[in-house]
Amino acid sequence: MSEPLKVQARLAAPVARVRQALTDPAELRVWLAEHAEVELPERYEFWGRYTPEGDAPHQRLLHVHDDSLSFGWLLDGVETTTGFQFAADGPDATVLTLTQSHFDFAEAMSGTSIRGVLQTYWALSIANLAAHLEGKPLLPRTDFTSADLRGELVIAAPADKVWESLTDSEQASAWFGYPIGIEPWVGGRYAMGGFEAGYAAKIVDLEPGRRMSVDWGPTGVTNWELAESGGRTTLTFVQSGFDETNPPYGAWSGTVAGLFELRRFHEMTAWQPIWLAEEVPGLDPQPTF
Repeated sequence: MSEPLKVQARLAAPVARVRQALTDPAELRVWLAEHAEVELPERYEFWGRYTPEGDAPHQRLLHVHDDSLSFGWLLDGVETTTGFQFAADGPDATVLTLTQSHFDFAEAMSGTSIRGVLQTYWALSIANLAAHLEGKPLLPRTDFTSADLRGELVIAAPADKVWESLTDSEQASAWFGYPIGIEPWVGGRYAMGGFEAGYAAKIVDLEPGRRMSVDWGPTGVTNWELAESGGRTTLTFVQSGFDETNPPYGAWSGTVAGLFELRRFHEMTAWQPIWLAEEVPGLDPQPTF
């Protein structure tokens, strides 16, 4: 069995506030799941279209303390274990540590099990938890019942600045938290892991300052389009051209989670990523998006 997935993030709220957001069912319905019911110390459940295999609640509370929470989660016939730990980082910040068992990157690449989405599912969920705690608009949550993968994000920055950060290798590597090599022209490479990684997608459409499309092969084409109004930029993003019987939910969630830092990159004067790990959760030199 592979080692448990571990992700750490620094959240801009004290421990008690973070714990409340993770245990109050009304708040969970805002940032995590369509449906949630919590009755501590007996029950911790969430389900709905934004939850993998969310047709019904499949969680079983294992333990809850002031500084930790864990539950079993039945996915694809296997009970996985999810754990949260909270540690104060000064009076107004918390280091949240997530651990998740039964994640296998091979399953993420192949799409053979819903457990393959767990890494990027939690990356997007924690990004939305951070946005919720900061009072910012949420990122689009992944609808695991739909093959329509599209969303938009409003960024308080002019379109030329957002475009530069999407197409400049150095800036994109900074906000995405992982090396990215970009040749911003039609036919150019878009290389997660950098040009030396040995794998690159291909830019198949580009209108400078406005739109770009990147072809990732079997998992489809990522399309970004910018529109500016009043000094703010709406970024519309769509994934298309994939097998609709097996949508790339894991890759999509990772893409959207990365855009959380793109917004903060532009809107914070002293930007620092929330992620404490060296890599943004969900990324690999050969991603599926």
